[in-house]
Amino acid sequence: MSTPNLIAAYYDAFNRGDREAMLSMLVDDVAHDLNQGAREVGREAFRAFLQRMDRCYVEQLRDIVVMASADGLRASAEYVVHGAYKVTDEGLPEAAGQRYVLPGGAFFEIRHGKIARVTNYYSLADWIAQVGGKA
Repeated sequence: MSTPNLIAAYYDAFNRGDREAMLSMLVDDVAHDLNQGAREVGREAFRAFLQRMDRCYVEQLRDIVVMASADGLRASAEYVVHGAYKVTDEGLPEAAGQRYVLPGGAFFEIRHGKIARVTNYYSLADWIAQVGGKA
């Protein structure tokens, strides 16, 4: 599978809520750089992250644009997150079903046809302002 198709399939699985399909596209020692946070390593850490996200948020990514290097070893994606904040996430404002629309992006490294790194970016201050918290 080409790198752009891999990233498109990853986001298609995300939008379908198919976490096992997402996880199958990752190398065992995947590096996951959380937005404005630490790096987590490993597929099981990524699974735990997805479980927390599914507990606290409902999200769909739209207007996804995927770009890849000529050798297919690096890729990026830009998208718009349409979401609802359903359960309070630790250290963040109280959840009350607030809706948000937020531009975001991600950078990827590819190894042996699978995703080896995911680095996510979005404006946390914008998100906090949209859900009625204090930045």
